Amino acid sequence: MQEKNIAAIDLGTSKFSVAVAQISGNDVEVEYYREHPAAGIRNSFVFNPQLVHDKLQTAIKEAEDALHIKIHQAVVGLPRYSVVQQTASGEMKRSEPDEYVSREEIETLKDLALSSYPLKNEEKEVIYGAVAQSFSTEEEIQLVEEDVIGTISASVTGNFKIFIGERSRSGAIDKVFNDLAIAIARKYFLPDTTSSIVLSQEEKINGVALIEMGAGVTSVSIWHGGIMRYYAAIPFGGNTITNDIRIECGISEVLAENIKLAYGSCLPTKLASLTDKILQIRYEDRPSKEIQVKYLSEIIAARTKEILDAVFYQIQQSGMQDILRSGIVLTGGCANMTGLASMVKDMSGYNVRLGYARHLFSASGCNGVYGTGATGAIGMILAAKNDDLQDCVEPLAVKSAPAAAEQPEEDDQPQTNGALFNDDEMETVQPPKEPKPKEPKKPKLIWKKVTDKLTDLYDFISKEENQ
Repeated sequence: MQEKNIAAIDLGTSKFSVAVAQISGNDVEVEYYREHPAAGIRNSFVFNPQLVHDKLQTAIKEAEDALHIKIHQAVVGLPRYSVVQQTASGEMKRSEPDEYVSREEIETLKDLALSSYPLKNEEKEVIYGAVAQSFSTEEEIQLVEEDVIGTISASVTGNFKIFIGERSRSGAIDKVFNDLAIAIARKYFLPDTTSSIVLSQEEKINGVALIEMGAGVTSVSIWHGGIMRYYAAIPFGGNTITNDIRIECGISEVLAENIKLAYGSCLPTKLASLTDKILQIRYEDRPSKEIQVKYLSEIIAARTKEILDAVFYQIQQSGMQDILRSGIVLTGGCANMTGLASMVKDMSGYNVRLGYARHLFSASGCNGVYGTGATGAIGMILAAKNDDLQDCVEPLAVKSAPAAAEQPEEDDQPQTNGALFNDDEMETVQPPKEPKPKEPKKPKLIWKKVTDKLTDLYDFISKEENQ
């Protein structure tokens, strides 16, 4: 059985994810996954190609060195924001009407609908992707894709939902990879590919809203009858919350991000027993600073509620708010924020769960590959397998096993520790295990008015401030 490797790169606002997987038939083994701090990305699109190039070059080099390969092409995600959804249709007269309708004919029909769609301005717009909505034959209407394949008809008509984005933003991705001498095997519309790794088929049929909360964009895609029926995105995410903490508390962005991940909560009303807990940051060259835990939570809750209000408005605009039998699934890098799932449930009334990558692949020694932040890259790998793309890498030498174990310690990654809240005080989310942080030198961070079990939590936050 022929084996091949697929490389996937997710250009997020706050992090770049690089993943390499070996495909052998239907088996997918993720051999490498790592996240790197991003630069040059705003609201999920490239606004500074030079910054993206420099950061991504380092990330790709680390993957190549770890696996002893050369990546010559990769699959890449398209921006999630500023995407317009429209409907398109196409009709095909079949040359052999007595034969079964094939999957290849349906793909040809989709290409026909997309190529004939009249863009308002072809110089500024480009089609990011399309999702089949329904098909009709001479005798049947409103068929889904799997049902129309195998029918007999002289003609087939297809209705599609297409997603249109800005050509300049897609071109900026081309510029980055051209300068890296890496070909783009395919660009994927991430809401579609992410759903394939996060949602079950039962959820897609019964009705579900997938909310992907990233650093720069929060998007919602609604599925029903096994088909994505609606998509919308807003230009706010985890970075907006971090910026609020930075401004209100007068601290650096790095420290604000780490405090948010480690000690932030979306539910200040459930922190009555934590009112006296204070985080004190001591500097050598300036006065120390104190942050009350409950005040921190109030900052986070105010902005999170604003983001969720916008998302729920989009769900209402879809007209499908009453048929989401499977509720809401949260994924993305910010989905693990303490109390977020409970806040979504309290505000919406839907059942809510976190969207981790389903076990459709194997992985060994890849930290974070099963986390909510990895669903973009892993979803693209599964899509590339189904699309039967060619091998993306060239071996430079025999790979040593396990290659992923050779990854360096992630000193530049935010660390998450939910131990601030007791089990009876707050719901807990078990984040993917991360490498143990190194002992920092300065500044020092101490806790006041807390129990002895919290005294070992301060070290990793100040590490990022010191870098």
